[in-house]
Amino acid sequence: MRPVYMISGGITKFAKAHPEMDFRLMVKEAFDYAMNDVPGLSREMIDGSICSYFSDHFTRQLKAGAMVQDYLGLCPKPSKRVEGGGATGGLGLQAAWEAVASGRMEVCVAFGFETMSRVNTWKGNEFIAQASDTNFDYPVGGFYTGYYAMMVRRHMHEFGTTVEQMAKVSVKNHRNAVHNPYAQSPGKLTIADVRSSPMVATPLTILDCCQMSDGAAVAILASEEIAGKLCRKPVRISGIGCGTDAMRMADRPHGKVILLPHESEADYKDLRYPGVHSFRGGRTAAKLAYRMAGILHPVEDLDFIELHDAYTSSEIQTYEDLGLCRYGEGGRFVDNGSPFMPGVDYGLDLPERPAISIPVNPSGGLLACGHPVGATGLMQAAFAFWQLQGTTGKHLGDDTLQLKGAKRGLIHSHAGTGTYITVTILEKA
Repeated sequence: MRPVYMISGGITKFAKAHPEMDFRLMVKEAFDYAMNDVPGLSREMIDGSICSYFSDHFTRQLKAGAMVQDYLGLCPKPSKRVEGGGATGGLGLQAAWEAVASGRMEVCVAFGFETMSRVNTWKGNEFIAQASDTNFDYPVGGFYTGYYAMMVRRHMHEFGTTVEQMAKVSVKNHRNAVHNPYAQSPGKLTIADVRSSPMVATPLTILDCCQMSDGAAVAILASEEIAGKLCRKPVRISGIGCGTDAMRMADRPHGKVILLPHESEADYKDLRYPGVHSFRGGRTAAKLAYRMAGILHPVEDLDFIELHDAYTSSEIQTYEDLGLCRYGEGGRFVDNGSPFMPGVDYGLDLPERPAISIPVNPSGGLLACGHPVGATGLMQAAFAFWQLQGTTGKHLGDDTLQLKGAKRGLIHSHAGTGTYITVTILEKA
């Protein structure tokens, strides 16, 4: 396969609602921004697109991707829709990578969107819940906050994870988003704020959960030859991984831990895996991406991570799936300050940063940015791209979130209770 590079990205502001824009205009705003950042790229040079959006119910429109393709002036070029629950945007990015890596396209646009404000919150939760088994889980009240509350209860029982550790994740991500103008819910929170906010599903409060959003994002991918001509600082996509699992957690068999390069079976001789505390598909995605990118130890070899933190608890679970710490140590990984940004005052009594640490969700993640499902994975791609270009200050109007010397980052998209999960690694060319 050929090397593939990201050459531009664009995002609309994620918001509770964008009543002034339909889904087509939101995508066009992100697309125009991305196009303006590579002035040498014309529509004629684009070979096709991948569209990612989660639910036809929110738009009340089938084949909405075809309407966006037309609105962007890309007809009659090839296009197709990708859908995979919360991982929709991540899958869309990887589908665009495949189109270029295979040689089918020289330039491919991945665009994603969601307009979740078009329905009431309870109805939106019902639509999202239909991404569970509608013959088994859904009829007995299968809303996702309930699933994740159950998971973290088990994590707390087995590993001693605390609600204060979860709250620190919320404080971290909302505080990072203060410096991100695209974020829906920036804020300077305290642990007390998180724990005293309305309870959704014990122990998850409303500030432990991401919000439904309107928004769009775009990533433009190109072959090495085209990227070298159009972009002064292209970013290579060096690792791709995807994993899946049974829809129903009760159907997931127990077995040996899927080991990453820096682990051994002795690390987990007493662990019941995956249980309901871990995502086997996430481990698989990470292992495949690490192998392709040559990652031997993620905390040492990566400079930052943008991961799918639909809940504070799932961020902690994902630390472990990605091998940032051992299974069972995700809460302590938060307590020791490892996932926090240098130079940001979180108002927390954190220990001195460990010698080896890795900022997680510098953008603010889903918790603070919002989660317009089809756009989320592509938003992560855009932020990772700007980090690796060193242009975060240019695009955000504030360089607080720019990591000095960042060379390699990871983005992670997650669907359902771990049914589809993608891991993509990007690195400075």
